[in-house]
Amino acid sequence: MFAQLDHGRLMDRVYRHQRHFYDATRKYYLLGRDPMIAGLAPPPGATILEIGCGTGRNLVLAGRAYPQTRLYGVDISSEMLATARRKIAQAGLEQRATLAYADAARFAPAELFDVEKFDRIFISYAVSMIPQWRDVVEEAVSHLSPSGSLHIVDFGDLRDLPAIARQALYTWLGWYHVSPRNDLFEVARSVASKHGCTLGEQRLYRGFAWIALLRRLQQQDKQ
Repeated sequence: MFAQLDHGRLMDRVYRHQRHFYDATRKYYLLGRDPMIAGLAPPPGATILEIGCGTGRNLVLAGRAYPQTRLYGVDISSEMLATARRKIAQAGLEQRATLAYADAARFAPAELFDVEKFDRIFISYAVSMIPQWRDVVEEAVSHLSPSGSLHIVDFGDLRDLPAIARQALYTWLGWYHVSPRNDLFEVARSVASKHGCTLGEQRLYRGFAWIALLRRLQQQDKQ
C-alpha cells in the first residue's frame, strides 16, 4: 500500500503541471498509440478499459472510434484523472465513460465499476513508468472476458536507431522516470502461455515503439 501511495505521489508531482500541455507535446514521440487503438476492433456493446488512462486522450479517441462501447479508465495520479474527466466531459462522453483511482498492479473492477470483465484492455506508454509492470500485465489479463484482448503499446528497444540518438533518448526519458522495457515481448510471451492467450508482436518506427497483443482463446479456437 505504501509503494502504491509513493508512486501515486511521484506521478502527481511529475504531472501536476505537465498534464496541462501533455497531449500537445507527447504526440511527437508517443508513437503507435493510434495504430493500437485502431487494432482494438471491439464488437458493439463491448467494454473497454484503459490502464493508466492519463489525460483521457486515448479513451476519447476510442470512444469516438467505437461509439457503441462503454469506456473505463484507471490511473494512480489524481492530477491526471482530473484532466481526464475534463477531457471526457468536453468530448461529450461522460455518459459512457467512468474513471477511477486505482493501482494498476492490483484492483477490483467489480468494486470500482460494477464490471467483472472487459472485452478490450489497453495500456499506452504506462508499463515504462510502472515499477511493478510485470504484475500489471498479469493483472490485466486476469480481467479479460473469455474472448477479450489486451493491447500494450510502449517504447521498444530502439535497436535500429543511431547509437547517439538511442543514448540521448534513454537519458531524456530517465529524467521523467521512464524506463523502456526491452523484455516486453518476452514477458508478454510468458503471460500469454500461462493464461492460454495468443500473442501478436509488432515493431514500429525502427524499434521506437512496440505493440503487444494478447488475445484469449475462445473454446472453439482451442479445439
